[in-house]
Amino acid sequence: MMPIIYFTTVAAILFLALRMMCGACVMGGNTETGRAHLPIMPLGWALSLFLALTYVVCVVFDLIFPGYAMYEVWSGLLPGFIWLTPVGFIIGLVESFLYGWYAALIFGGLFNAISGRGAEA
Repeated sequence: MMPIIYFTTVAAILFLALRMMCGACVMGGNTETGRAHLPIMPLGWALSLFLALTYVVCVVFDLIFPGYAMYEVWSGLLPGFIWLTPVGFIIGLVESFLYGWYAALIFGGLFNAISGRGAEA
């Protein structure tokens, strides 16, 4: 449980820092200026669903081809993940989904902040 709290806290702090530096541009707002912006909400949903679906496909692949299974690697990447348990599957699915939002908030926010500053210079 501790890694999830840490992960959420770090994402919130970084997002708030970007939001204070750039304001609405972090969320992909202010499009009338003609600058390139990534809309954070669609990016977050797209990345999160992509990673969640990829996780499900990988679990199915590991069940069909156990000789090529990668579930040992997932234990390091997904804290709390335990292979072939319902709770472990749900934890892996939720963490995969959250990793997508983390990437969208940080990458999208940084991109929007940097692209906004580059056009002003």
